[in-house]
Amino acid sequence: MQPESTLNQLKASLPSGQLPSSYGVYFKNTLVALCHALEDHILDHCSDDPAQQPLVLVTFQQGKWYLQEADRYLDIARCSSEVAIAAMPDSGFAKHPTGQLENVSLVHLDPDDSFVNEWNLVIVAPGYTSMVLCHELSEVDYQAQNKPEADVERKFYGLWTFDRAQVEQAAKIQIERMRPYDAPLADRLLERCQQISASSNVAPVDLSGVVSRIVSYLQSSQEQIVTVSRQTREFWELEGQALRLNRNLSANKLQAFLRMAQRVDERDPANPVASLQVSAIAETLGQMLDLPTIKLRRLRLAGLLFRVGLSEAPAAVFTELASDLEDSTRTLWRGRAVLGAQLLGAMRELEPSAKIVRHQQEYWDGSGRPDGLQGEEIPIEARILGLAVRFQELTQARGSRDALDLSDALEKCQAHSGTRYEPNLVETLGNVVRLTEMGLMQLPSQPSQVPKVWLEETV
Repeated sequence: MQPESTLNQLKASLPSGQLPSSYGVYFKNTLVALCHALEDHILDHCSDDPAQQPLVLVTFQQGKWYLQEADRYLDIARCSSEVAIAAMPDSGFAKHPTGQLENVSLVHLDPDDSFVNEWNLVIVAPGYTSMVLCHELSEVDYQAQNKPEADVERKFYGLWTFDRAQVEQAAKIQIERMRPYDAPLADRLLERCQQISASSNVAPVDLSGVVSRIVSYLQSSQEQIVTVSRQTREFWELEGQALRLNRNLSANKLQAFLRMAQRVDERDPANPVASLQVSAIAETLGQMLDLPTIKLRRLRLAGLLFRVGLSEAPAAVFTELASDLEDSTRTLWRGRAVLGAQLLGAMRELEPSAKIVRHQQEYWDGSGRPDGLQGEEIPIEARILGLAVRFQELTQARGSRDALDLSDALEKCQAHSGTRYEPNLVETLGNVVRLTEMGLMQLPSQPSQVPKVWLEETV
């Protein structure tokens, strides 16, 4: 960690040089959970009085702004007196509506500035203060472990605290690190910070709800890690079953994954053939787009395996709408693609299909997850799979939502053409639906090649 880092400067400024007990090494998804807990408090206690609104200072590590977070900060900015966001110039944030608000200031970081390795959230309000400070481990820090490829496995030195003295000191450090980029902004932020600090007649805010939310979020992030472990164990159990049928290691692993995907479908009472249908629809779209044979094969397999990440999911994910899920379950649901890709990564031969599964939730406009890829950055197979998954899901009932017919499901997808989905893909899907409705073709219910294991009873 560089000496000029906010964490090191804060430590040097404290009387004893002792950071709070929360200081340690955190996984990225844990830090996301912590930040969301603090941000939720702003949203839940939004005041119309500017004097009571917090000052929010944000630094996004490596500057890669995920647009789903930008939407969240649109609401946060409306509840804050001022928001200052430090990120790389190519983050895309300047074009987002949040970046156009009068009380939102953008600081475009120099790529050579060590500030880009930090991920900080500092909140200074009249009745309370809170912060999350963190700095990603360097390549030397990772040492023999190597820098992980999976985003959720990245590690950060970090801390969180409500201590006003420490938060205000960190705020001053953050502001001074922004000064070389925009001195007038730094002066204004420092003045606002001092105004809030001087507010002695404000009753302290009860933060017990925030602490409770932090515990809940931390449990959710931990559940993701535990889920990966459980799923990995299940995979090895299934592979052991496959070993009794076939001595070829690669075939054994693939059979284990296919059995895992089949089990997920069997747990879904309303959509028990999702994987087969998604694979078939994706393959059809790929054929109409004249994808090379190798890409079609990978896409077909990714369709069969697209929801292996749900093998240990609670039953609610199959019976309720995403908006009705509890926080911990919703977190698991949102991260299902990454969980699936992590599992498939255990088999080197499946890496191309694992990449497709990982990026199935990326959106054409860059607002998806897990990496905020945009447009052509998203692998074509992943773009196809994401659209096929959504279309097939809409044709099946789930929770309080009835199944839609093909035209209505297509219309729902068309509403997101150019935002979630590539327009050309939506148009191709429209051609498939129209040909089906005219009786010139049948919407496929299973891919052209169905693995034998899929048709067998689970041992």
